[in-house]
Amino acid sequence: MPHDDSRAAEPVTTFRRLLHAQRVWDTELPAFDVDTAPATPLTLFHRWFAQAVAAGQVEPHVMQLATVDADEKGPWPDVRTLMLHDADERGWHFATHATSRKGRQLAANPAAALHFYWPTQGRQIRVRGQVTTAAPAEAQADLHARSTGALAAALVGHQSEALGSQDELARASEAAWERAAAEPSARVPSWTLYVLAPDEVEFFQGDARRQHVRLRYERRHEGGSGSGGEDGTTVWRTRLLWP
Repeated sequence: MPHDDSRAAEPVTTFRRLLHAQRVWDTELPAFDVDTAPATPLTLFHRWFAQAVAAGQVEPHVMQLATVDADEKGPWPDVRTLMLHDADERGWHFATHATSRKGRQLAANPAAALHFYWPTQGRQIRVRGQVTTAAPAEAQADLHARSTGALAAALVGHQSEALGSQDELARASEAAWERAAAEPSARVPSWTLYVLAPDEVEFFQGDARRQHVRLRYERRHEGGSGSGGEDGTTVWRTRLLWP
């Protein structure tokens, strides 16, 4: 009896119809005059972030973190969504458990990339560089400056470990919420604050006619004797990229 593939094809056809019907940037997009770009990417990031908030961008502080996991497969890329905690002269800050998968990956290979996407204005920002850990006291202060829910989630722990059941999570979460409410300064030893010091930062401004503007900042060290530019001056060089 011949096999009928028509029913199996229906969901695929429906998906493709929905996919191809989607549109991007169905709004007026801002211009990006690269001639007026500031000397440092941090200044431009702060400016674009404020503009994203003013434009009503949902969760502009949410970003994607890409790391590399070295296992039997060799270098194996990984990515997830998490929250930006700060962006200052040291770099872009984020936090997680050192025992989580991304924490272990960063311990083995402390290089990473960040990605922000703000569709309200058709903008993307990509950041690449080396990652270091902040002092434990700073990590705990960062955690305790956040909400009770954030502390409770950190107290649950076990991130990336296998979970036996949703009931097990519910019990652990309830206990963690109670402790977080009663002990707002509770320490979470595995909680780690990471700082990505950028070597490259790219700003992408979408254009309705696909004449997108891409400006990349590249870190250069001048006058230093060390391989990392110690005792020298950090300068940023910019270059335009084809979209």
